[in-house]
Amino acid sequence: MTPVQAAAIPQALDGKDVLATAQTGTGKTLAFLIPMMEQLHKQKTPGIAALILVPTRELAMQVAAQYDALRGKGTRPAALVVGGLPERQQLQAIRSGASVMVATPGRLEDYLDRRLVDFRNISMLVLDEADRMLDMGFLPAIKRIVAVLPTKRQTMCFSATLPESIAQLVNKYMQTPVRIALGSTLKPAENVKMQAFEVAADRKQDVLASLLAAETGRCLVFVRTKHNTERIAKRLARDGFAAAMIHGDRSQGQRTAALNAFQQGRIRVLVATDVASRGIHVQDIAHVINYDLPTVAEDFIHRVGRTARAGGSGVATTLYGRDQARDLRQIERALNIRIERKSEAELSGRRSSAKPIRDLDDSREYEATQSKMVRLPGESLQMHASRM
Repeated sequence: MTPVQAAAIPQALDGKDVLATAQTGTGKTLAFLIPMMEQLHKQKTPGIAALILVPTRELAMQVAAQYDALRGKGTRPAALVVGGLPERQQLQAIRSGASVMVATPGRLEDYLDRRLVDFRNISMLVLDEADRMLDMGFLPAIKRIVAVLPTKRQTMCFSATLPESIAQLVNKYMQTPVRIALGSTLKPAENVKMQAFEVAADRKQDVLASLLAAETGRCLVFVRTKHNTERIAKRLARDGFAAAMIHGDRSQGQRTAALNAFQQGRIRVLVATDVASRGIHVQDIAHVINYDLPTVAEDFIHRVGRTARAGGSGVATTLYGRDQARDLRQIERALNIRIERKSEAELSGRRSSAKPIRDLDDSREYEATQSKMVRLPGESLQMHASRM
């Protein structure tokens, strides 16, 4: 077990409320899933007995997948309640006798408005990535959801940071929780090599390509806007890199296909907005690149936390302009870290012959063989590049 699992699981099995903060990538999901499944196996309560609230669709899907990987044949799959997926399937899972629901607050609030869910038998509530849910403005939805739950329940809150808003939530909804704090939640993991390059705006794409060409592992590139995410991913594909993108305007099918291909190694570069800085668990990401500076220091932590997970190592590179040097220093001061400054001249290595992405088909999932290029639903990155 990881330290957070070893600390949280015994307390949760005793039925205590748990408030746990630990760096991202430390195994918090299993820290609540394992005791939850044990408790539900003993209780055998009909209907939805456990509710897990998470900030994003991707995280909800991954939590549900982990639950399904652990459950026995006699246990029904978790009911998934998120936007962007067919409602009929979600309601069918609820009505078929699922005992666990994994949901995003916005979609679940909509179900409550329409009286599509019954929480009378809820005995366990988990708030996962609680700080991110509040950052995304879900506090009103969370308050409304919790208000309809039975007051006699076990509540577990897992978060990477503990801002004042979380403390208020804890005081209101948890009963004398056991506090678990492991490591610094306001610093990247120690085994992340952090470096920064001062780059002129018209050189950023070339520097990014050099960084990617010098890296053989999976790379996650963070961009501030949806428009730039599209532009950069298309340019990388045109330059011969197997790249895909994730941002808030992509359909759920497109986001899922891109993430699956990244997880399975069929693409090596994923370009994303901060939708990917939380709730995306991909092992062995070698390099996180901040193409754009994050807006707040905490976002830097969550971006960098996508690499060096579960005791591994990784590199985090930040590109910044001369006029952003002060912003980068402010991030360092806020997090009490030191980011090594490097020059473009230190970049070495020739571009690799990465597999390019060609014209992509809306109607099909990813296909990858030695004789075929990757196909991604709803995109057209390579073949139509000249018309963009």
